[in-house]
Amino acid sequence: MESQALMVILVPLLGSLLIPLAGWTGLKKATGPMAVLLIGATHVLTWPLLGPTLAGRTGEASIPLYRWIAFSMNIDALAVFMAFTATLIATLIAVYSLGYIEHTDHEPEYYFIITLFVGAMMGLVFSRNIVFLYMFWEISALACWRLIGYFRDPEYVWKADKAFLITFGGAVFMLLGFALIFAQYGTFDIAQLQGKEIGTAALVLVMAGIFSKSATVPLHTWLPDAGVAPSTVTSLLHAAILVKIGLYAFARLFCNGMVIAPQAQNWLLVLALVSAFVSAAAALHETNIKRLLAYSTVSQIGYTFLGLIVLTHFGYIGALLYIMAHGFAKGGLFLCAGIIEHGTHTKDMTKMGGLFRKMPVTAVSYLICALSIAGIPPMMGFFSKYFVINGLVEGGRFAIATLAILTAVVTLLYMLKSFRLVFLGQSRGEAHGEGSPVMVGVVAVLAVLTVASGFLLQLPYDLVKVADGQRLVELVSLLWR
Repeated sequence: MESQALMVILVPLLGSLLIPLAGWTGLKKATGPMAVLLIGATHVLTWPLLGPTLAGRTGEASIPLYRWIAFSMNIDALAVFMAFTATLIATLIAVYSLGYIEHTDHEPEYYFIITLFVGAMMGLVFSRNIVFLYMFWEISALACWRLIGYFRDPEYVWKADKAFLITFGGAVFMLLGFALIFAQYGTFDIAQLQGKEIGTAALVLVMAGIFSKSATVPLHTWLPDAGVAPSTVTSLLHAAILVKIGLYAFARLFCNGMVIAPQAQNWLLVLALVSAFVSAAAALHETNIKRLLAYSTVSQIGYTFLGLIVLTHFGYIGALLYIMAHGFAKGGLFLCAGIIEHGTHTKDMTKMGGLFRKMPVTAVSYLICALSIAGIPPMMGFFSKYFVINGLVEGGRFAIATLAILTAVVTLLYMLKSFRLVFLGQSRGEAHGEGSPVMVGVVAVLAVLTVASGFLLQLPYDLVKVADGQRLVELVSLLWR
């Protein structure tokens, strides 16, 4: 398991360096297929980890570097679940990019950075040392910065700078929090920090980094602005990698590691609820399709945080399932938005309308993904939201559970509003037909995965149940000590 996990990290990290080399040697057209091959191979490399993980096996490896700093890996159900989900969605986005990014400038740079982005995610997912977690965290911030400003327009570059400054500023606070943790306990090893109570100052600093990366209110403003990036980039940010990094870090550090004081837990639940509800209300009033979907992401990330922060059995399972459900559905929605933008040359939904007749596959795919985000059965989004709400009730948070249900209702309203404005009624502007076969095929696959994951819930449920079981075993063993 250890060598397999190491390959999952190294293939995209080292393989990404071959892409600009191909571009410099005149093989620009080969850079796209190279990225697809590397990211796809990374996903395939996660498959052999599924069997042992479902059987309850875990793996650990550590290479000492300098005193308390070591490159340590932790291979368990949580890490494998995140790696499998992120690389699957990233592979589909890379395939979609072959039709979307074609004939744009800087193609080798684009494919280099998205492959490096995946490698940073894999390094972070398997890291057991918070120094390396922070290092991969910052690599992802640099990749995000370059991708948001990909089109080089001065306004786009400014928004990319804004995203970098907010996420980098949060990461600096998080590093200070890690320093306080080291000063208190003398270790950077997450395994050795399990069961240790984190101080208030360290918790605030670490959560500043997590909330800035996961675009949680009030550190969310950079994410709607990131809609100036190519739709493939926004899909990577929202569905596959970037905002999921914060969720994973919280799950690894606090659900599987350090202990949060009850009063701090209450405040974090309130912040997550406010983020979920306020951003849902903002999406309801938005007319720019990519900004609406961005506010939707902020809302759904807040929803997922509710499941993690409550620290109950059902909440934890629901949050992990929603990471997968949201990845499939939101990835599909942003890629549909890319097809729509290509066909209409606008992001303003009030200038669209009647696109169902010209883009039937895109329309059906968009509707399926939107219903999953809204939590409509039999989509996987319904089951994961049900588990989150059940977890809140299990933890005695009845008021928060009620407001979470209200947030889900608002989500349904703005998703139906976007579908009506874009695809129904009379045409309000010029529009071409569907996008390229590759682009349409990828959104159709994501729509199928969105539906299939609801009917085939057992496999991801078994995996996250093992993750929860390992978490409970670790906590119980700490209590016995």
